[in-house]
Amino acid sequence: MFAHNKQLQYTVRVTESNPGLANQMFEQFGAPQGELAAATRYFTQYLAEDDPGRRDLLIDIATEELSHLEVIGTIVAVPDKGAKGRIAEGTDSEAEMYRTISGAGNTSHVTQLPYGGGVPLTNSAGVPWTAAYVDTIGDPVADLRGNIAAESRAKIVYARLINATDDPGVEVALGFLMTREIAHQQSFEKALYSIQPNFPVGKLAGQPEFTNVYFNMSRGDSDVRGPWNQEPTFEYRKAQAAVDGGSGLAEVTLGSDEARAVQRGCARIPASTR
Repeated sequence: MFAHNKQLQYTVRVTESNPGLANQMFEQFGAPQGELAAATRYFTQYLAEDDPGRRDLLIDIATEELSHLEVIGTIVAVPDKGAKGRIAEGTDSEAEMYRTISGAGNTSHVTQLPYGGGVPLTNSAGVPWTAAYVDTIGDPVADLRGNIAAESRAKIVYARLINATDDPGVEVALGFLMTREIAHQQSFEKALYSIQPNFPVGKLAGQPEFTNVYFNMSRGDSDVRGPWNQEPTFEYRKAQAAVDGGSGLAEVTLGSDEARAVQRGCARIPASTR
């Protein structure tokens, strides 16, 4: 059961009407790294999770992400109110209206004109939100690693948004949301560490002869060695073909009828183009 509290999780204070700023905020509303994608990602993981501890963690963070979606949506709506009224009532001249919604090099007309200053589920370029942003795979170790990465990417976007605004009220609200991404990342990391073993992901083991091999697949003078390709973890090899000891060619066993059909098909191809 969900019960909505009409108070925001964090107070939103916006200094002035600024459609350009509002448009930037869509990156955390309806974009791949945004709050809706996070909330739906963790909510669907919660529904399928059997472990009571991880299940509780996922629904708590999913619900908080919805609270953050409300905060971001409010930050979008508040600085958009002036432009929304001017667009709806036609109070500005054509040139003045275009300057208002496209001033300072922003592209807020992409969302202003189709949605009338509303709060659509799009990114700042007007691309609609899609469920394809929810990249749950159904394995807790893989999903927790994905969640950690998602929180990291969202934190980076918030940092960029903070650097893109000089509105002090918006800065502190975004700073709170950015900080919560750090907290969520830590929670997901602790949940991952509580699963032992947690590497590699999944139940099936890899082929032992290739699990700890590093193939140097690029030629040149700039080969660099580091923990990602060094002993004792890795055996460092040059690029090679047919590492399985076979011919390295595509091989298939055909039945006699299939073989004859393939031969007849080849016979109709001119020899010069084989």
